[in-house]
Amino acid sequence: MPRIEREGNTVRLVMLGAAGVGKSALIKRFLHDHFETKYTRTVEELHTLQYDTADSGKVRLEILDTSGSYSFPAMRELNIKHSDAFALVYAVDDLESFQEVGRLHEEILTLKKNALITVVGNKADLTENEGRVLFAADIMPMVGKEWDSSFVEASSLTGINTVGVFLALLQHINLPQRLSPVIAKRRANMQRQNLKRKPPLKKNKSCILS
Repeated sequence: MPRIEREGNTVRLVMLGAAGVGKSALIKRFLHDHFETKYTRTVEELHTLQYDTADSGKVRLEILDTSGSYSFPAMRELNIKHSDAFALVYAVDDLESFQEVGRLHEEILTLKKNALITVVGNKADLTENEGRVLFAADIMPMVGKEWDSSFVEASSLTGINTVGVFLALLQHINLPQRLSPVIAKRRANMQRQNLKRKPPLKKNKSCILS
């Protein structure tokens, strides 16, 4: 796939997909290693990280979480035009959500030629007996050969390969694996803060990064 160089010190990743496929859950699992069982509809939410690199100084990473209802097409079009890489998320137990990914893929390429896209199959922990209807062996060849995009399966519920989702996006824009130590440090700081505030043997709560 083509790659782009970063312009300035800001990189924006956008999560797109149908409602309820787990876009917000993937972000929360990646940033906080936490899974929220209660579903809350997202309108639009921007998560930011600022960190130091050896060659470029401070870099601001933005992860834009979008609504699955797409109530604001003009806003979505603007986000597509001004973002660096895209995660198109579907649920492996929902065929219609994958069809929506196909539609989004076409829309992105119409607005942004040679866009950098990773297709993400969420709920990778599900088996066929548990409702899975989409399998990596079938999806991967189409995504790679016909769409010229990368492909990752992950599970926001268990945490399987959630880091891999974002590393795939970062590798498109020449930021390979630099984020992992930052996330580990962030999680460690959160754990220390929680331990100071809470008595032992009680479950820690996650905070929202904005």
